[in-house]
Amino acid sequence: MTTKRRLITDSYRVVKKERRGGKRERSPTPPPTPEQIENEARQEDLQKLKQFDLDWSFGPCTGIGRLQRWERAKFHGLNPPEEIKELLLQTPHDPEYNLSLWRDYPF
Repeated sequence: MTTKRRLITDSYRVVKKERRGGKRERSPTPPPTPEQIENEARQEDLQKLKQFDLDWSFGPCTGIGRLQRWERAKFHGLNPPEEIKELLLQTPHDPEYNLSLWRDYPF
């Protein structure tokens, strides 16, 4: 004697409601402006320079500029990345590029 279980959902028809306003279409993402592209490139460059500062295999970086440190490392045969020198030579007058990560801390 098996009886079939009845659920309350068996008594009612399933009705799916439409969303109010229908489907929403996504607006396309606007292309980045030249200023945003330049800012992203600058942040990427500064991140590379920060990694250069934090790499102790090229010697200490306090008290001297990044280019001086790069040249000192090259003189001692430590093979610093050429990419860093190129970045430093592209912006010779920008202190954010030329001075090390520790420039704001007193000695």
